[in-house]
Amino acid sequence: MNLTILLTLALLSMMCGLGAFTGAWGFKMGREALKGITQPDTRPSNTLAGAKTSTRREEIVFLKEKNILANVKKSMTTTGGGNTKNSQQPPKAGEKAKTEEAKKPAARFPIIASDSGVKLEISDVRKWGNSLILDVNLKNDGQKAVRFLYSFLNVTDDQGRALSASTEDLPGELPPNGRSYYGIVTIPVALLADAKELSLTLTDYPDQKLQLKMPKIPLTQ
Repeated sequence: MNLTILLTLALLSMMCGLGAFTGAWGFKMGREALKGITQPDTRPSNTLAGAKTSTRREEIVFLKEKNILANVKKSMTTTGGGNTKNSQQPPKAGEKAKTEEAKKPAARFPIIASDSGVKLEISDVRKWGNSLILDVNLKNDGQKAVRFLYSFLNVTDDQGRALSASTEDLPGELPPNGRSYYGIVTIPVALLADAKELSLTLTDYPDQKLQLKMPKIPLTQ
């Protein structure tokens, strides 16, 4: 019996010693892990200060009617809205000429010339780089094919000066299929000088029976 009691006491002592050692070791490890970590500031004074800041409202400022009316009158005077004297003055001579010129109707395209079922159409005149471009369409609604030699294309300005012109994509032979063929006529801008209008004449080759004439083609540069 004495031996049993002694063994039991020894085991209990060993268990208590191991428990104390384990607790101390765990506390030390936890303390090492929590180094550098601080507790958040939860003081009541800081909480109240933050609550006051969040609940602060902006004060609404009401403008006086007198000040609003004064600002409106000042704005109208600055922009000329209340200056009736200037609005009733007649335009100057130069301004009147510009106004009348702006009111003139723009050139209307297409311009069409036709002869014996062959139709020549200029759909637009435009400037591209150093050249004036005439957008041209040719169409043959006749009974037989028509040949063209575009060196016979005659282009003159409104002062009677002959201008050098070149063509691109226009067919040398126009079949009688009613189909429209697109091409361009190119004229150097340097040759136009102060010209306002062009005249164009195209005839067939070699018979030269067709006369497709287009006078007064406006220049929209």
